[in-house]
Amino acid sequence: MAKRTDAETLSKHIRDELRTNMLSGRWAPGDRLQLNQISEQFSTSSTVVREALTRLAGERLVVLRPNRGFFVPTLSLDELRDITELRCVNEQFGVTLAIERGDLAWEGELMAAHHTMERTPSRDAENRLTAEWAAAHQAFHAQLLAACGIPVLIDLTNTLSDLAQLYNCWATSATNWTGRDLKAEHQAILDAALARDAETTSSLLADHYRGTLEAIARLGVEVGLPASA
Repeated sequence: MAKRTDAETLSKHIRDELRTNMLSGRWAPGDRLQLNQISEQFSTSSTVVREALTRLAGERLVVLRPNRGFFVPTLSLDELRDITELRCVNEQFGVTLAIERGDLAWEGELMAAHHTMERTPSRDAENRLTAEWAAAHQAFHAQLLAACGIPVLIDLTNTLSDLAQLYNCWATSATNWTGRDLKAEHQAILDAALARDAETTSSLLADHYRGTLEAIARLGVEVGLPASA
């Protein structure tokens, strides 16, 4: 039993590390993920790495191609549009329930998540999104829905958030957010949620996500998206 637990812990650790690497843009869209190289990186067997990648494939952060191996997903504006609309529908429903059901502890954790995001540097020396800010950003949005009381909805929104984050980390130029004030957008979302104004919070969330889609779509060719999408 202990050996099994150790193996599961190792597999989860590697999966978490690979997920962080993926969401921070370590690999480019379409890159093949080499089992031997990753195994050497983590000083473990290819079997453990394969298991971790298979799990990530189930979350759509990795693509498994039969007889070819594991690959980083490619970009598609059409897919990003679908992801964005799904996020809007699901999170608007979820945040409405969270505002209705959330207690003072939820409010405190939401404010703490916002504070962490605001105090975390968003760009590194090469103007890329930092993994720390990306994680803090996702944590803030996750906390908005945390009190909704529907685990399946939370799991779905987490998956959609990860997929959207792939686009954010790859689209460096688009995520300069020219003309946008992300701090103000997040502050407005926080204020509306704390005021228990579900309608305004839902509307601001949708505008926030669609603004990201618009920013990336404007620079689609530059970040490697199909020009015809």
